[in-house]
Amino acid sequence: MPFGIGPLELVIILLIVLLIFGARRLPEMGRSLGSGMREFKKGISGEKEREEQEAKASAEAIQAPRADETRPVS
Repeated sequence: MPFGIGPLELVIILLIVLLIFGARRLPEMGRSLGSGMREFKKGISGEKEREEQEAKASAEAIQAPRADETRPVS
């Protein structure tokens, strides 16, 4: 286990957290912790910049008319 924490110590820590925050707030805290870690990982790896570039390229492709979609002039 990381930092020398065994299974018994981990259970004790989880029980203390459960007593302090309650069962209703634990799922919310887990989601926020997970989303925070995910955003941190994206920021470190530069994945967010790549997603923004892909979104911009796809938006430009949608807006640009294709040659086969030109309308005949009446």
